[in-house]
Amino acid sequence: MTFRVTPVITESTRNLGKSTLYFFLTIAAIKASHSLYRCIRSLTMSSSSSSTSNSTADASTLRRNRILSSKVYFDVPLSKVPLIYSTAYDISFLGMEKLHPFDSSKWGRICRFLIVDGVLDKNSIIEPLEASKDDLLVVHTESYLSSLKSSANVAMIIEVPPVALLPNCLVQQKVLYPFRKQVGGTVLAAKLAKERGWAINVGGGFHHCCSERGGGFCAYADISLCIHYAFNRLDISKVMIIDLDAHQGNGHERDFSNDRRVYILDMYNPEIYPFDHEARRYIDQKVEVVSGTTTDEYLVKLDEALAVAGKMFDPELVVFNAGTDILDGDPLGRLKISPDGITSRDEKVFRFAREKNASLVMLTSGGYMKSSARVIADSIANLSKQTLINF
Repeated sequence: MTFRVTPVITESTRNLGKSTLYFFLTIAAIKASHSLYRCIRSLTMSSSSSSTSNSTADASTLRRNRILSSKVYFDVPLSKVPLIYSTAYDISFLGMEKLHPFDSSKWGRICRFLIVDGVLDKNSIIEPLEASKDDLLVVHTESYLSSLKSSANVAMIIEVPPVALLPNCLVQQKVLYPFRKQVGGTVLAAKLAKERGWAINVGGGFHHCCSERGGGFCAYADISLCIHYAFNRLDISKVMIIDLDAHQGNGHERDFSNDRRVYILDMYNPEIYPFDHEARRYIDQKVEVVSGTTTDEYLVKLDEALAVAGKMFDPELVVFNAGTDILDGDPLGRLKISPDGITSRDEKVFRFAREKNASLVMLTSGGYMKSSARVIADSIANLSKQTLINF
């Protein structure tokens, strides 16, 4: 006996089949949608990454072109010594400069001491060119430079509130132009140091200024500019910043936060301005000297720091930020270093550079007592006496 099975298809069976089919189609659609999303996202991210990479390359090319077309590097006859200064360095604007503790005429007084003491011939001094806007854009953003067209912003940077009331044309002429001349001096100093072994810019050392902001009497990032020019024009690839100003050099630390070509040794008082804890993370070798540190303590720490730095890094160029606000009695530095201690400090750094066979740029940076000019002149005279420099 044979049986034939005839499928019985009811309305409910048809509905179940449709539901099942709809379910699987929905799942498939969702999966396809997710796959498509991931694909589009991947392409977008790839495009964004490519765009960022292209943007970085474009910025690097623009920076290099600006550096190569700059006029701040120029040939200096051998009759000139690698000491850079201009009477334009000294800042004087209706007596308002006296409202800040910084001695804004110290640069000229340093040179006058050296000339009167017979250490330096007035005619052998090199006068730099003013850094142009294109020069400044090598490091600074367009928006930051535009912000300096506001007298109120400049007043905050140089910490002299009444400057906010002056027409900006006057602020440009009496405050920012002297700073731009000093920037030109710092940039040129690297070229001279490469050619002669050393160079001293009697001004500069604006170590609180970075690409996007100024502060602490520092309107332009001359140290960062100097180094970028050295990378692009002097075939230099390793630079050490030895910042011995009493204050932390937060400007150059921010500018070179991710640049392993630059090694930063910063010896500073952590109890005073700028309290920039983020920038402290970018210091390769941090040496903190608290308020009241004496000469002997300071010089021992410096010897130890230089020994470590010499083992950690082999610079081709040393940028020495030689602030004298570490002097005993300085109202802002709060350290107790004697004038002879300054002389010993500077000599140690010059000897370090010589031992490392590195060119050296010295900048005078901070110093808030009238005696700073005399101390700096005496230290430079000692460097000459020790034949670490030759006039």
